[in-house]
Formats: sequence, C-alpha cells, structure tokens
Amino acid sequence: MNENNHQPTDIFHWANMADRDKDSLTIDLFLFTKGYTVYATKYDDTLKQQLKVLFLYDMVAGVQTGAASGLAVRDLDFIDRPDNVLLRTSLEKVEHAQEVIEQVAYGEETLEVFNENDHEFKKIKGMVARFTPKKVGDEEPKPFFVIKLLSASQVMLGSSAWLFRGNSFGQFEAEAGLKVTPDNQVMIIDNDIFVFSESKFERLFGYSAKKYAVAEEKIKEILANFKLSLPDGMTLEDMVRDNKALINKLQTVDPAAVTQEALMQQADDMELELMLDEAGKSIILMDSKDATKFVQLLSDDYMKSEMTGIKYLVKSKKPLNDDAKNDDPLLKLAER
Repeated sequence: MNENNHQPTDIFHWANMADRDKDSLTIDLFLFTKGYTVYATKYDDTLKQQLKVLFLYDMVAGVQTGAASGLAVRDLDFIDRPDNVLLRTSLEKVEHAQEVIEQVAYGEETLEVFNENDHEFKKIKGMVARFTPKKVGDEEPKPFFVIKLLSASQVMLGSSAWLFRGNSFGQFEAEAGLKVTPDNQVMIIDNDIFVFSESKFERLFGYSAKKYAVAEEKIKEILANFKLSLPDGMTLEDMVRDNKALINKLQTVDPAAVTQEALMQQADDMELELMLDEAGKSIILMDSKDATKFVQLLSDDYMKSEMTGIKYLVKSKKPLNDDAKNDDPLLKLAER
C-alpha cells in the first residue's frame, strides 16, 4: 500500500463503532513465535466474552475517555512527545508486524494449528486477536487486530505447575495454562499501528522509533560531511534499516568529529578493505558490511596497541577524561 495515498484511521470513530458492534464481532485468535511464524488456535466458546474483556473493552473505553480529555494521536517517529498522546505509525514501516499480519490476512488457510505436543509455548512471543465486524451489504468487513506480548512468566506448563482447589494442592491436569494481562498494548487497523505501550511494542516487533529517528538524523549528518558512493538504487538508509547493531552504533557517533581524509587514513592503517572510487573522492560502500566498517571508523572503534602492535576492534570504550559531557541533543532525546 502506498502510504502517501493512505488516509490515517480515525481512532475515535473506530472506538465508537467497535463499542456499537461489540456484541456481533467475530473473534479469531493466533499465536506467533520469536521468529514471527504464526499459528492458528482454537478456543472454547465460553472464553469469547473474556476475550472481549481482555483484548477490547478497556481499549475502546480508553480511547473514548481520552477523546473527552484531549487525547491526541501523534506519529511514533516524533522523538519529543507531549503528554496524553496515542502513538501511531504505518504498518509498512514495521517489518515484523507486517510479516505477522500478512500471514494471517493472506495465508490463514495454510497456517498450522498450535499444539503443545508439536510446538512449544516457550517459543511463543505474542498473541493476536482478530476482530471482524458483521458483514453489511456487499462491502467486505474490515477486521482489526489487537496484539499482546506473551512472556515466559505468563505460561504455566502442566509438568511443573500445581492446581490449588478447595484447601489442597493437586496435579495441574492441562498441558499448559496461560495468564493474559488486561493492559492495552498494540492495535492494527488497515495500514495503521496504534501503540498504547511503547515498551511492549518494541519487545513485540524489535522496532524502536526513537532509535530509528536518531539514526536517520545521524545519516543526514554523515551525508553532509562525507562523500559516499553506493550501488544504484541503494541508499545508506537501506543498508542501516534492518541492522540493529548499526542502528545502535549510530546513536552515539559524531559525524562532524572526523574528516573524510582522517577516516580513510585510519582505514589504511588498520588494513581495512574500505576504498575510494576511481576519482578518489567518494568512499565506496557496497553493502551493510562496508557501512558497518565505515560507522565503526567514524566511532573510532579501531585501535592499535602501542605496546604490542596488535590491532583491535573495540566493542566498548570509556574516555579517560570521562568528565567531558556529551551535549549531542539527539542522544539526549534517544535516552528519554
């Protein structure tokens, strides 16, 4: 979907419609692993009302109450945020969230049904409740998805759990038990992700908007201070996007602290395979490995021991004059 042509979901209208249609919503439940493989599940009809309580009612009430108190929707990519905001981002920006939703939306018929004998709860990362309104007329109903993080502490395996009934302990007869937390975490409607708990959203999908925003600003500074040569159709953002270690490294680099000439001299001294183009003006970055070397050089991560002559890639370092303060405003925002 082209984000430029997409009209953001009116979350307040959604809350009113969900409240109106709550008794007729169809609910399907899915699980996904730490590797984002999705499984279908079955549930007893007696759980349907509890599913609505745990996944939907508080979310609807929270949005409706927020509307009365001035709740505003803000882009997740904005680092500096006021209070009383609901964060929103686009599904296509969050790769793993899109991966989960596409498996449900386009591959549901091929999904395996989760079975503790064949699969393991300890590998499960999250739960997805799909709510589908009743069809009216010829238009297909548009579902929405409520997603919750599933931590190991919420799972009780029958082999290690006891059941307390009346006044005594007994064997926990089920293969596994699950405690579902009632807090609001993440909801996806169409191409919009609404983030109610940013920390759990990050744990669910490995996406930190703050870090991505800081990395994007650092890349702009790099492009302003260095001449780079990349493959046709490739950008430095493309090389960085799916590289978590590189995104983390970009948080603290100062692109203005070293010149291109000094950086290339350090690359030669450390015998790193980082080259200039034929004109000798632009640093060639062919892939994310080259980008990593470049950023590590920018971060001054390569050292040579004056005592032994051994060359090192430094994973962590602390300046001897650590009283010096880092006044980088981007770093301060990322740490909020």
